[in-house]
Amino acid sequence: MTLLQLASLLIVLSGAFGALNYFFLKLPQSIGILVVTLAASIAVFVLDLAFPGLGLVDAAKEAVEELEFSDALLEGMLGFLLFAGALHVSLDDLKQEAAIVLLMATLGVALSTAVVGFGMSFLTPLPLLVALVFGALISPTDPVAVLGILRSANIRKSLETKIAGESLFNDGVGYVAWLILVAFAFPGADSHAAPGLLGIGELFLREAVGGAVLGAVLGWGTFQVMKRIDDYSLEVLLTLGLAFGGYELAIALEVSGPIQAVVSGLFIGHVGMRDGMSEITREYVDGFWSLVDEILNAVLFLMIGFEVFAVDFDPHWIWIVALGLGLALLGRFIAVLVPVVLLRPFARQERDVVPMMTWGGIKGGISIALALALPESEWKDMILAVTFTVVVFSVLVQGLTVARFARRLKQRWG
Repeated sequence: MTLLQLASLLIVLSGAFGALNYFFLKLPQSIGILVVTLAASIAVFVLDLAFPGLGLVDAAKEAVEELEFSDALLEGMLGFLLFAGALHVSLDDLKQEAAIVLLMATLGVALSTAVVGFGMSFLTPLPLLVALVFGALISPTDPVAVLGILRSANIRKSLETKIAGESLFNDGVGYVAWLILVAFAFPGADSHAAPGLLGIGELFLREAVGGAVLGAVLGWGTFQVMKRIDDYSLEVLLTLGLAFGGYELAIALEVSGPIQAVVSGLFIGHVGMRDGMSEITREYVDGFWSLVDEILNAVLFLMIGFEVFAVDFDPHWIWIVALGLGLALLGRFIAVLVPVVLLRPFARQERDVVPMMTWGGIKGGISIALALALPESEWKDMILAVTFTVVVFSVLVQGLTVARFARRLKQRWG
């Protein structure tokens, strides 16, 4: 299929599955589409068992391979989704939670990577470095999943800001950690040698600081143009160019595209909205990016559901999958608890912060994309199977219960 045909198919299926969810399941849209997609995928497997001559599973696998989920997300959709998410996060609110967000997005990711990595290495056949790679890809919370689910959770603003702010930044940190650990775990898989300590520091600085600086510069430049224009259609187009072009420029410059998208989105959402747009332009920009966010979220969760065809499950891995799920939750708990404890002398947090941010740390498409992007090895299929299971559990179980969990904590602690 051509790129246009694939895009058309994804849009059609997203709309159809969204309608099925609306009429019958009545779940939050993204989760509902994932449920319907998984059900459709299971139906294909059942039909293939009943009528093996049709080759339905093989055809589905070929179609999923053509989607190239990893490239589609990491080099395409992610920039739009992060920009849209950051655009709707209040920078003033984020500043108030800056310390906890920064610690969780950096130290928290490192702690979770270590907990998951060392745990998987000790309890499963995975070598230590490979297990740490898995820890790095499963530790970041997915801003796409988190921001979509938080809309229906109805939690207080400060807690929502913590969860959303951390999720916007920690995927960039996790991606850099993943790059470094892949270089060590799979030497010779590509042309990049494993970096030394100086190389690791340089990579982090280039990716994180470079991405932030690029995002700020591009956001400021776009703002300077927008404040001299009073044409809502052109200004919407400028924000679209910033999201698209900025992310691709970051990739070309080898700095963090996710961090660039977040910083530029925060800049336009705060300074640009306040000082560079008329009231009608603000309404159109906000409405346009809300719609983009909803549509791409629907497509993303559809793609996640169909990735079941890319996963080779081995029944002997069930205990490893269960361990991976447990360690991912434990790593998330440590990633939240330690920063909260460290900041306690300076800023006390509400009692529900640790349990809510642990259970509300939803995994998503980024983890699957990174697992798919791993070099070919004897461990890749196992890692992909564990990752897919953790993500589906996180979205379906945690995503569907986080609002109820928040209400129970509120009733218990006020």
